[in-house]
Amino acid sequence: MSLLNFCVFISSLSFFAYGISYFFSPHMQSEFKRFGLERIGILTIVLELLGAAGLLFGLVYNPILVLSSGGLALLMFFGVLVRIKSKDSLFVSLPALFLMGLNLYIFIVSIK
Repeated sequence: MSLLNFCVFISSLSFFAYGISYFFSPHMQSEFKRFGLERIGILTIVLELLGAAGLLFGLVYNPILVLSSGGLALLMFFGVLVRIKSKDSLFVSLPALFLMGLNLYIFIVSIK
């Protein structure tokens, strides 16, 4: 398995897990309320789930990989900004930072 494929699987699994947990964990929904983003919670989760699926399909059709990884990196960039605005600690912000960097890496490697 190549490093790119490994990164795609880690990112996809993470976004699927986070997206699905939104529907079963009151904590996840309360986080969107805490950020003042409850109105776009479902949209955000749908984008994450589509991005996660797109990463996997992108292993077969590269343009989908470029679009999905770029979109997820951008989504996580905004997630990091929200964490900064909310004055969350670095420790709490690490997952968003990690996923932003991981998807940025996938994006850069996949456009070559």
